[in-house]
Amino acid sequence: MDTTLGERVALVNEGIADAARAAGRNIDDITTIVVTKFHPAQLVRDLYDLGVRNVGENRHQEAEAKAAELAHLDLTWHFIGQLQSNKARAVRKYAQVLHSVDRPSLVNALANAAMTPEGLPENNAVEILDCFVQLNLTQDPGRGGVQPADVVELAELVAAQPSLNLLGVMAVAPLDEEPRVAFARVKAASERVQTVIPQANFISAGMSHDYAAAIAEGATHLRIGSAITGNRPVAG
Repeated sequence: MDTTLGERVALVNEGIADAARAAGRNIDDITTIVVTKFHPAQLVRDLYDLGVRNVGENRHQEAEAKAAELAHLDLTWHFIGQLQSNKARAVRKYAQVLHSVDRPSLVNALANAAMTPEGLPENNAVEILDCFVQLNLTQDPGRGGVQPADVVELAELVAAQPSLNLLGVMAVAPLDEEPRVAFARVKAASERVQTVIPQANFISAGMSHDYAAAIAEGATHLRIGSAITGNRPVAG
């Protein structure tokens, strides 16, 4: 039987609450980001009417257009995809949170994007951009993220930029690994980062199929797509 958008939101919220209770955690410490990739702006409007305030996108062109169309809504836009350095200035104009900082060159581009060529603050940029450093939990260099051994160094670089605020670490669990095991490694990386940047204690981890395991390992930000939005339309 098909379910409505409201029913799916309620089911996911219930599942998150159950997982939080099982982990002995406070549900108020967990932020759900609804990922609306390939879905029209109208879906975001419908989600807003259902109480959703955090929306995630991973394609710049699509995110930019939706954010502009829905600028009148009180939404927090999370950019969660791989970001080219030459898009840093454009993304800073609409995103409040960036989940995929994965290399020093991007950090530098994001920092420079907050300034005009004359070295003055960029009026159209989000003044302080919240960031997660992305971990690569595989040995595949084609996947986004830094190796866990390098996460502290990159985190320190982010934290040193006045226009960036390091929230913590982000990761995607590999499909060929038990999610709870993968997220335990993310938690360990988070703890290492906190030894040098104590306030960077947030973890962006967990998607539609593995958010309960992520919550069990301390995830504070969940990126939920199809469990709420339904199957994605075919990309155009």
